[in-house]
Amino acid sequence: MSIGNSSEDDRPSVGRSLQQARISAGLTVDEVSSTTRVRIPIVHAIEQDDFTRCGGHVYARGHVRTLARAVGLDPAELVAQYTAENGGRPSPTPAAPVFEAERIRPEPRRPNWTAAMVAAIVAVVGFVGFTLFNGGAKGQNSADPPSAKPSVAPSAKSNPGKATDPKPEASNSAIAGAPVNKVIVKLTAENGQTWMSAKDHDGKLLEEGVLQRGASKTFTDSKRIDLVLGNAGVARLFVNGKEVKNLGEDGQVQRLSYTKGDPAAG
Repeated sequence: MSIGNSSEDDRPSVGRSLQQARISAGLTVDEVSSTTRVRIPIVHAIEQDDFTRCGGHVYARGHVRTLARAVGLDPAELVAQYTAENGGRPSPTPAAPVFEAERIRPEPRRPNWTAAMVAAIVAVVGFVGFTLFNGGAKGQNSADPPSAKPSVAPSAKSNPGKATDPKPEASNSAIAGAPVNKVIVKLTAENGQTWMSAKDHDGKLLEEGVLQRGASKTFTDSKRIDLVLGNAGVARLFVNGKEVKNLGEDGQVQRLSYTKGDPAAG
């Protein structure tokens, strides 16, 4: 029993295993970061067994799984080791202050009665004005001589084709409202919070941070949007107006890429 325990205790830590595998594979931290899209400071921290920068156990397990694949280790075995060593303790989340700007501002605690009273007064005045105007208009119409009605008829008869024009124009404008020369990605953290990153076709970072539950982000580019989700199972995604189904499971890291036209997972 003592021999077995000592061999298990002597095995390298999760971070040490990732570092050794990376060095053996001849990869630099920059190369691993570029391949996995895990930021360089987080890769360094994980290799030092510092998981506080991951934002919680869910994201830490996702990063460990992603890095293990990149350096040729068994992801399931390394994630199991991480869970055994860290899963039982509360997960610190110091990453939240870094993305303080991403948080949704809380609703005012007390109702704004002044605004409600002003709105009620405006509504009453508007209703009274509408009633008076409507009554005056009816009285005026009843006083008009019968000869006033035929005066409208010639304009309608002179060009009957124009009466049906507004319908096709409205449908054409609705179709034109859908963008055809760019890609639009809308991400919503529907069932929980998730870490996310979005880049345009030039690799420029558009957004990165923790997306709180219920929050949404929309990204637009003329060619392509590259998206990374740290907790794909909680997200809901619409690309070019169409919902993308089966993004992944809870805690799963997904790297997606979308272009113009029908959405297709990258």
